[in-house]
Amino acid sequence: MPERCAWVTSDPDYIAYHDEQWGVPLHDDQALFEMLTLEGAQAGLSWLTVLRKRAAYREAFAGFDPARVARFTPARVEELLADPGIVRNRLKVESTVNNARRFLEVQREHGTFDAYLWGFVGGAPVVNAFRAGAEVPAKTATSDALSKDLLRRGFKFVGSTICYALMQATGMVNDHLVSCFRHGQVSQLRQSSQPSQPKKTAGGPGAKKSRGKHG
Repeated sequence: MPERCAWVTSDPDYIAYHDEQWGVPLHDDQALFEMLTLEGAQAGLSWLTVLRKRAAYREAFAGFDPARVARFTPARVEELLADPGIVRNRLKVESTVNNARRFLEVQREHGTFDAYLWGFVGGAPVVNAFRAGAEVPAKTATSDALSKDLLRRGFKFVGSTICYALMQATGMVNDHLVSCFRHGQVSQLRQSSQPSQPKKTAGGPGAKKSRGKHG
């Protein structure tokens, strides 16, 4: 049996998420909006709880298409609060709609949310070499900076701890323990990981920029 990170339980959903997704560089805007939403939904809960609701979230939030979610009305929010498939927390549901609108604003400014987000790590994954789960931080100076900027832009449920979990999940940092069989595999993806290029606009370039805790 391959050795995995300390936070992984024997649950098959957890194992599949760890082995196939966690730490893999992610550059698709719609997928990034999904992870931003799910990490925010996790606040106060276990990641496994949210992971098991992922399919229901995709159904409830239009496949995590931010343009569609941004158009959700108060009536639609009330419908979602009656959906047992998702976390029925009003603040979290309303924040998802709000964040979709802020997400579109970032896209307009930077061309892609991907280009904006990955700018915080210089466009390439940070490969850490932690040997024990206790060494993995809950937040860093980079997640602090990301959180501060997202909050300034009006995003909700984007505290530094949530932002660092997002960074781990989307491969901005490789926090697999060095003893984990995925550490080396994910590290090899570093060279092929490239943020999407910002779109050009009439005014010039669209962009300008410089889990171990799951569960």
